[in-house]
Amino acid sequence: MSLKLGYGLELYRGAKLEMPVELIRRCDELGYHVVWTAEAYGSDALSPLAYLAAVTDRIKLGTAVVQIAARTPAATAMHAMTIDALAGGNRTIIGLGVSGPQIVEGWYGRPWGKPNAMLRDYVAIMRKVLRREAPVEHDGSQISLPYTGPGSIGQGKPLKSILHPNPGIEIWLASGAPLNTALCAEVADGWLPMGYGPDGAEVHGPALEKGFAKRDPREKPRDQFEIFTNISVEITDDVQAVLDRQRPLRAMYVGGMGSSSHNYHRDAMARAGFADEADRIQELFLAGRKEEAIAAMPDEYLEQGALYGSVDRIRRRFEGAVPAGATGVTIRTAQPEAVELMAELAGTRDQPRPNQTRPNLAEENQ
Repeated sequence: MSLKLGYGLELYRGAKLEMPVELIRRCDELGYHVVWTAEAYGSDALSPLAYLAAVTDRIKLGTAVVQIAARTPAATAMHAMTIDALAGGNRTIIGLGVSGPQIVEGWYGRPWGKPNAMLRDYVAIMRKVLRREAPVEHDGSQISLPYTGPGSIGQGKPLKSILHPNPGIEIWLASGAPLNTALCAEVADGWLPMGYGPDGAEVHGPALEKGFAKRDPREKPRDQFEIFTNISVEITDDVQAVLDRQRPLRAMYVGGMGSSSHNYHRDAMARAGFADEADRIQELFLAGRKEEAIAAMPDEYLEQGALYGSVDRIRRRFEGAVPAGATGVTIRTAQPEAVELMAELAGTRDQPRPNQTRPNLAEENQ
């Protein structure tokens, strides 16, 4: 079986929203499995998927990730059902993440609280909405439906979705630490790991096994559980120039995207085998010594999970860049030729794909 490919959009990083529609359409034609959107504190992750539903045919539409503090689980399920219906069905993947306390409390005005327990309740409620077996009721430690807490007037009513969702909507989780990774293996359809690294299967294996042991038999069997890592790709004659261009952004994430006690990018770098370097970069960055922090970002880390260089160099390094245990990789590149090359190396362009027909809503509403 060929390796599955995803294409990672980074719309959330730009001051202006620019959608590379033709490149995404080409990914669809080349057999890419999914196109991923994301959000931080600018553009959201779900609106672009509704747009892409109208201009693509078969590629799955996923969030990597949507932040759970931004919306209630019922609202996220409604987004998923709506996008999936517009896309023709069985094309939506909702990847969920907890973000960090600076965004949760600073941007959304929500308490950081107990993110693992919140994530468990969130997935459970989304499953109930999407399965539509009964009016939704949930008595969780963090979220309860109907709501009966402070400010309630006691008139909440269990409700069932009016829209009948397609059955193929998937829920994935992003995590790096053991607790949420175990939860992912227990309740989700796939995993978006932070800090997987070449030995990710060994590092994260115990947490995954702990979760699989508790997996609900109603969920997909574990042999259908997906693990997607990331590979940045750039065809170039100057690898060092690419690394130097990457260094400031990566150092900013490791050093400053979070507080000294809660920075998942620093933790991810540490799990990937660069713990001392990650601590040093954060120390320098938080001390205001940003240029030193940038200089301290090692080339070896920048090339881990990356394919930079000539076509021949990328071909030679491709197999070793895909870590054991991964069922797919998300390609991050702006180069159409790199998108083509990765489809060739992964063998996706030659794979038969089911036909997918989007509903013609204009005709249906006439």
